[in-house]
Amino acid sequence: MISKPFKNIVFTNAILGLMTFGVQAQELTLKIHLSGVARSKISLLSLAGASIKTVVENPGINNGETAVLSIPKDQLPGEFVLRFDYQEKKDSNPYPSEKQIFVNSQNLELWARPKALNIPDSTYFQKGEIENAAFAGFATDNAKKRQPLGLLQNFMMNYDQPESKFFLLGTEEYESRRTSYNKWIETQILKYKNTFVGSSFVFQNIAPILWKGTETDRMNSVIAHYFDGMDFKNPMVIRTTEMKEWMNKYVNIYGAMSTTVALRDSLFTLAGKRAIEKARTGHPLVYGWMVDYFYNGFESFNMAAGIKMLEPYLNDPLCMTSKRKAIEQRLKGMETLVTGAVAPDFNWKLGSGKTVAFHDFKTEAKYKLVLFWSADCQHCKELMEKLHPWYQEASRVEMMDVFAISLDETETEIPAWEKAKLKLPAFKHKRADQGIRSPEAAAYFVLSTPTMVLVDAKTNKIMSMPETVEQLESAMK
Repeated sequence: MISKPFKNIVFTNAILGLMTFGVQAQELTLKIHLSGVARSKISLLSLAGASIKTVVENPGINNGETAVLSIPKDQLPGEFVLRFDYQEKKDSNPYPSEKQIFVNSQNLELWARPKALNIPDSTYFQKGEIENAAFAGFATDNAKKRQPLGLLQNFMMNYDQPESKFFLLGTEEYESRRTSYNKWIETQILKYKNTFVGSSFVFQNIAPILWKGTETDRMNSVIAHYFDGMDFKNPMVIRTTEMKEWMNKYVNIYGAMSTTVALRDSLFTLAGKRAIEKARTGHPLVYGWMVDYFYNGFESFNMAAGIKMLEPYLNDPLCMTSKRKAIEQRLKGMETLVTGAVAPDFNWKLGSGKTVAFHDFKTEAKYKLVLFWSADCQHCKELMEKLHPWYQEASRVEMMDVFAISLDETETEIPAWEKAKLKLPAFKHKRADQGIRSPEAAAYFVLSTPTMVLVDAKTNKIMSMPETVEQLESAMK
C-alpha cells in the first residue's frame, strides 16, 4: 500500500488553487447565424484529450436561421473545431468545412458562411469578442516577427564556413534577434494574461542554438534549454493543444538519441524524470498532467522502469494526477506478476458446459498461455496475425494451450469479437464480462491490450510475460 502523508495546510492550498482554476468555467452558448448555403448540420468538436470528440451538435438549420449550441462547463476553457456539413442547394450532398475557435468565459455569436469560414469579411464574431480576436491579432504579428528569424537561422545552419568572421557576426545577430523576439513574446503573454489564448503564446519561445560542436552537443543544448520561458504555474497551459505537441517534441529528442530498445527505455525514463521535476515546481494540475503524460507513454511502450520512476510522485499531495489508481495498480502488478509467482486463478467454461478453474485445467501441454486481447485493438490484431499462424504448427499446439480472454464489452466490440474469433480456431476463447474492469483483468492487473502471460501447465507458475511472438518462442525453449 502506498502511503499518502497529506499535510492539511498543503492539501488545502492545493485545493484552493484548483477552485480558482475551475470557478471561471460556466456553461456558455455559441449562437450561429447561417448564410450563403441552403442548409447545414453544425458540430462543435473538442480538441482536448487524446482524441477529437463531438461536444454538441445541431442536426441542421436552413439559410437565414440561427442555431444555439450550449457548451458544457467541463469543456471550458478550450479550443474547438466548429464543423459545418453544409448543402449548397437543398438537393446537394453535404460538404464539410471547419473553423478552429477558442471559448473561455464569454458567450459567442458568430455570423457564418460555411464556404468562407476563414475569411474575416464573410465569417465573424460579435463586436467585442475577446479570445479569437486576440489569437488572430497575435498570429498575424507573430508570423511577421518570426519569419525573418527563421530565414536567418536556416541560412546560418547551412553556411559552409563556420569559422569565418561573417558566420560569427551572423550568430551574434541571430542571438540578438532571438532575445528581442522572446522579450516580445513575454510582453504579449502579459498583455493577454486574462485570456485563455494568451496561455498558448509561451510555446512560441525560441531556445538558444549551439552553433559549434557535435550533433550530440546540439541535442544536449536543446534539452538543457527546452523549458526556458515555460510557466508551469499557469494551469491553463494544459488546456491548450500546444502542450501535448510541445511535450511530444521534447520526448522525440530523446528518441532520436536511442539506438537500442534498452537505451530508449532509459532515455525516456530520464526525460520523464527531468520534465516532471520541472513541472513539480508549478501548479498541481500541471504537475499532475505531466505525470499522466509520461504514464500514458510508459504504459504504451510497457516501460517498467519508467512506471517505477513515477512511484514517488504518488505520495506527493500536490501531484494532481488523474492516473493515480492506474499507476498504483500497475506498480502492484509489477510486484505480483513476476517470474516464479503462481498465476492468478480464474474460471473457464469447457466445451461440455462444465466450468473448471484455470489451475485445474487438465492438459498434456507443457505450457498455458493467458492472452488478454480485444478485437477492436490494432496492436491485438497485429499480434494475432503473427501468433495464430505460428501457433498452428503441430509442435507448438502440443506444447501449449492458448486461453484467449476477450475484453470487448460494447455493442460494437462484441460482434467484432464474435467474428474475429472464428479466424482463430486453434485458441480457446472466452469473453470477460465487464471487460477491462472484469475480475480476470483485475487479477492480472491488465491496463492495456494485448497482454500475454506464459504459465507452466503443471505448477501454474509464471514463466514469462512476453510482448512479442519472438519473446514467447524464446521463453518456450
